[in-house]
Amino acid sequence: MRLNIEHHTQYVYSSPVHYTIQQLRLTPQSGFGQHVKHWEVKVQGQLHAFEDAFGNSMHTLVVDIPHIELNISVAGEVETGVIDYSQYQPLPLTIYLRDTPLTLADEAIITFAEEFKQKKSIDDLMHALLDKVGYIKGATQVDTTAIEAFRLGKGVCQDHAHVMIACCRSLGYPARYVSGYLFTQDGSLMQSHAWVDVWFDNAWQSVDVSNGCRVGETYVRIATGLDYRTASPISGMRFGGGLEGMATSVVVNQVGVPINQQHKMNQIELLKQAQQAQQ
Repeated sequence: MRLNIEHHTQYVYSSPVHYTIQQLRLTPQSGFGQHVKHWEVKVQGQLHAFEDAFGNSMHTLVVDIPHIELNISVAGEVETGVIDYSQYQPLPLTIYLRDTPLTLADEAIITFAEEFKQKKSIDDLMHALLDKVGYIKGATQVDTTAIEAFRLGKGVCQDHAHVMIACCRSLGYPARYVSGYLFTQDGSLMQSHAWVDVWFDNAWQSVDVSNGCRVGETYVRIATGLDYRTASPISGMRFGGGLEGMATSVVVNQVGVPINQQHKMNQIELLKQAQQAQQ
C-alpha cells in the first residue's frame, strides 16, 4: 500500500516568543515493513538532523528571532506491506524493561497482567486490556500515567500503549512505545496514533490496543521510545509567548485516490483552530 501523509502543526502566541527550541520526531525510516519514498520537513527556522539513541530520525528546530506563530509541516509518501522486515535494534533489549513514570505498573496492573502469563498470548492481553480501559477521548491528559488510566478505566491510544507496556514489562517482556500514523478508508482517524512493540518469540511484535489488532500495512511508524515522552512527535521549550494555542491537521490517503476535502484543513482554518485553543 502506498500512502501519502500530510501533518501540519500550528502554534500561535499572545505575545512574541523570543526563542524556540523543539525536538521533532516526524520523519519515518525504511524498515519494519515500510519503505519511505520521499519525505520533507518544512519550518520557518533552523533544522539540524540527527539520529537519537533509539534509532529515530530526528531534527532539532531552533527559531531565534521574535515570532508570534510557528508552523511545522511534514509531507511525503511511504510504501507499506513491503518484504523488508529488518528490525534494527541499536539498544540492548533490557532497556525496554526499564520503568518510567508514565509506564510504571502498580499492584493492580501487575495482578491483571499475571493472569495472562501462562496463556503466552499478547493478543489475549491486548483484548482484555481494551475491555478494561475503554477508548474515551478527553478522559486523560498527555501526562496521565498508566496507573491513572488503568484506575480510571478509560483513555486514548497513548494511555492504552502505556498500560500495555506496563503489563508486558511486569511479565518480563521488553516493550516500547511507537508513534506514527494510521490509514482508515473513511478517514475517521486523521491524527497521530500510538501502539506498542513487544519482544515476544524472539522478534518485535506490534499491537494496536485501541483497535484491538496487530499492526499491518495501514500503519506508518515514525518513532519508538520507552514511553510517549521519548517518542512524541514534537517536544521542546520556548522563552516568552504568553498564552499558547495549538492545532494539528493530519491527512493520510492512498496514492492515486482523491482526498476527501472534508478531512483536509487549509492554513487559515488551522490558524483559526489554534487561536480558539488559545482562549
